[in-house]
Amino acid sequence: MAGMETINNVELRDESIYPDEQVLKGVLGESYTAYCALLKLFAENGMEPEWRYYHDGKAWLCKVQKKKRTIVWMSAWKGYMQATMYFPAKYIDALDTLDLSEERKEKIHQTKNTGTSKPCIFEVRTTEVLGEFETVMRFKLKAK
Repeated sequence: MAGMETINNVELRDESIYPDEQVLKGVLGESYTAYCALLKLFAENGMEPEWRYYHDGKAWLCKVQKKKRTIVWMSAWKGYMQATMYFPAKYIDALDTLDLSEERKEKIHQTKNTGTSKPCIFEVRTTEVLGEFETVMRFKLKAK
């Protein structure tokens, strides 16, 4: 296996390098435009993204908040941004009623829980995914 490129490694591991526009363009490549559309979506909904280096995960993560409440967590991967929303168990059934593809619902169900919460993970490679992302995000904003 030596010398083979490892797939699926979270990027932005260097604490001394803030993930500014140039850094993110380098990591995300073609998906950078989709990331910009995502930021626009956050802004339109009064949400604030904040990049911070987290020592436990040894990587930069972006916490997206609305009035101090965390709605989305983002991490940068080679070629895409991963955006995750966590839902307490009591909301899982309600997620099934949202206007999402069967494939997306299946994916949510198959994702292992983090503690008692269910992560809804979106790989933002193109703007196509943003429709479903927004549907889940709006639900998250309403869910208390």
